[in-house]
Amino acid sequence: KLNCSFELHNGVLRMVPGQPSSIIGIPFDRPVVGYGGKTINTLRLWAAAVPDFFDFQRFSGGDFVAALAGKLAAESLTRVLYPDDSTVRGQGLRFLQEYFLVACSLGDLVRRFRRGNHDWNALPEKVAIQMNDTHPTMAVPELMRILLDDAHLGWDQAWELTQRTLAYTNHTLLPEALEKWALEWFAKVLPRHLEIIYEINRRHLDQARIRFAGDEGRLASVSIIEEGATRKVRMANLAIVGSHSTNGVAAIHSGLMRTMTVKDLAELYPERFNNKTNGVTPRRWLLLANPTLSKIITEAIGDSWITDLAQLSNLRPLADDSNFRDAFRRAKREAKLQFTNWLKATSGQAVDPDTIFDCQVKRIHEYKRQLLNALRIVILYNRLRENPNLTIAPRTFIFAGKAAPAYRLAKIIIKFINNLAATIDGEPRIRDRLKVLFLPEYCVSLAERLIPASDVSNQISTAGYEASGTSNMKFMMNGALTVGTYDGANIEMAQEAGEDNLFMFGLNAEQVAGSRGWYNPYWHYENEPETRAALDLISSNHFSRHVPGVFAPLRDTLLTHGDFYMHLADLKSYLDAHQQVGELYADQHAWAHKAILNVAGSGKFSSDRTIAEYAADIWNVKPCPVS
Repeated sequence: KLNCSFELHNGVLRMVPGQPSSIIGIPFDRPVVGYGGKTINTLRLWAAAVPDFFDFQRFSGGDFVAALAGKLAAESLTRVLYPDDSTVRGQGLRFLQEYFLVACSLGDLVRRFRRGNHDWNALPEKVAIQMNDTHPTMAVPELMRILLDDAHLGWDQAWELTQRTLAYTNHTLLPEALEKWALEWFAKVLPRHLEIIYEINRRHLDQARIRFAGDEGRLASVSIIEEGATRKVRMANLAIVGSHSTNGVAAIHSGLMRTMTVKDLAELYPERFNNKTNGVTPRRWLLLANPTLSKIITEAIGDSWITDLAQLSNLRPLADDSNFRDAFRRAKREAKLQFTNWLKATSGQAVDPDTIFDCQVKRIHEYKRQLLNALRIVILYNRLRENPNLTIAPRTFIFAGKAAPAYRLAKIIIKFINNLAATIDGEPRIRDRLKVLFLPEYCVSLAERLIPASDVSNQISTAGYEASGTSNMKFMMNGALTVGTYDGANIEMAQEAGEDNLFMFGLNAEQVAGSRGWYNPYWHYENEPETRAALDLISSNHFSRHVPGVFAPLRDTLLTHGDFYMHLADLKSYLDAHQQVGELYADQHAWAHKAILNVAGSGKFSSDRTIAEYAADIWNVKPCPVS
């Protein structure tokens, strides 16, 4: 139920506050089949509809489109997940979408709970709700509303049940990604929820004043309400206050979250904070995606690794077995051939499978530093232009990923990579030694083809900004060697496989934070000739002859605006790491040795382990046998 309705005004669908209306959630269940058994769980999705969507009076008056305005408004809630929120209309749609999905799911959970339980005190024993990031945080006031207004419980009992039922996973250290909603959205659309949030915050601050007596700065930082010209609800703070557990998704991420991102809240509620390092399912990302490698693993150590990935550690001695190394290399070669054949058939692009497949596939963002990778390619390109006889290992650089619709600089980075690819393809002396691909429409199906074929995995986020990452784990268990920063799960991967078997480089999180006051990217431009030459070549419109100046924002972000994500600070170290990659690749037996040790060390990064930790430490549920 919403405190607003919708109307068509001058051809534009808009929200009308103060006119209560209802939207119906229609459930759609998707089967999720378990491996090796007959048990099927369901993933419940929701579609939006309205009970009285047809305005017969407007239809009779000839306004046929307006007669369907309510239906159009309702259906738009579930037409696109996470709509562009760079406009006020987009923000409204996303706000409504988040509440709609939370309200439907909570209403359904409570309905099923009440079907067999009459004691509300049993709710936390029967129901565990994990708020995965801040988008479902409206679950806190919505569950309180249900318990207060529908179940008629007192505040203290409702609050205890809410906190014990809810838990929160934080997925980011980026302040701008910690969601905040203007109070006016709650006031217009969900006024009862705003009342509940105010009361939650009042009681929370009363408790905080005992711990932070007289420290108004710390009280302001832990408040759920952010004061300012536009007052906002801090959804991350609401999630932490309204739940019994807050976890990060890698050891370094959880530590930085406690000591930096929400430091004061962590001091207020230290017992709530914990780490659950991410994992991926080996059934999809190794067994299904890479059947040839899976076959030789099973032949060597049996098939128990499929459901107990820690068994991959038994591969360690086989890294010294020449027969197994040869089989491992053949499996990689077959995966590369399958990928190149698929690429040729679907896009017409020909790629040499004997080149190093040098991959970076992930969301396009400045902190993930696809631009750093592109600068490396420009420097290699410059080296070959100056010395065509230079000895380098031929490489195919493969990028894939999507950018947020309104993220202009990310779109420019994608365009730059594509223009870089076209420029290199136009150089006969270079194109057989360097090739750049940007694969469009990145998705799981594409990843299942690419990751098994990859030789090198670039995990190069600015240290201290990547929560965990999961593509790094997928590449690792498929035998790609990681070139990575000391960030996210890379650190734990190095611990598991041995740091000597990865190519780690760059500043660590402490060094990045410590350099904020004095870092000057112009120093690198003035003192590193290859850096200067690369940036000057970009500025010369060499890669943008048809649209001069289109890449000026790249130079601006790296120099004029201070290079916040430390591209130039890490560039030389990154080049050195890849020099080591090329040298090792020349010795295929040594390369296979390290690749096998990476696969052997990937056992920790199974989602089975992650889920077992959530179940034991947060949800308080035990495994049960299934058929």
